[in-house]
Amino acid sequence: MTGMKVNTLGELKSIRNALAERRAREAAEREAERLAAVRREREHRLFEIAVGPVQRLPAHGRAQPPRPAPEPRPLQRERDEAAVMREALSDEFDVETLLHTDEQLSFRRPGLGPEVVRKLREGRWAIQREIDLHGLRTDEAREALGRFVRDSHQQGLRCVRVVHGKGLGSPGRAPVLKGRVLRWLVQKKEVMAFVQARPADGGAGALVVLLRPA
Repeated sequence: MTGMKVNTLGELKSIRNALAERRAREAAEREAERLAAVRREREHRLFEIAVGPVQRLPAHGRAQPPRPAPEPRPLQRERDEAAVMREALSDEFDVETLLHTDEQLSFRRPGLGPEVVRKLREGRWAIQREIDLHGLRTDEAREALGRFVRDSHQQGLRCVRVVHGKGLGSPGRAPVLKGRVLRWLVQKKEVMAFVQARPADGGAGALVVLLRPA
């Protein structure tokens, strides 16, 4: 405000008030900065007291954290499970005593009424998933079917289709895999019933399977 011309006492008073306010504001800012510095210094000392004496690490450049190792694949467990699957589903199981050999092949657990099979045969249950065993060797088909039934049951599925083929490409055009699939399914505790599929769903080359509730 140097060089300003003051005409009245009122203007002089206003100038003095403005100068006083500015000085007070600057003093308050300096005091706030001082208090902040004191607070930082106090916190730093408290941290040193809490942590204790420290030693600076030598400067060797930026440290490279070790990369996490990939999780080991349980190969032995997978082999064991496959072996259990092969042993659990026997090809020697006498399935004929458990099958209803009516005009269309069907199976149901003891205690289930014939209406269960009838509804399966009529397509009352929506097919939620299927597996096609075409082209698989016997051991591969056994393991694939066992895994398919187990996974479908764990996922809460109730009705699935198993395509085993009609054996048209087999020697003698006999459905070799079909008989094995029947034996395997009967031995699976997750299976409640099954019927031969309707013509639109595969006919004699497939089965519609009802699974227990998860």
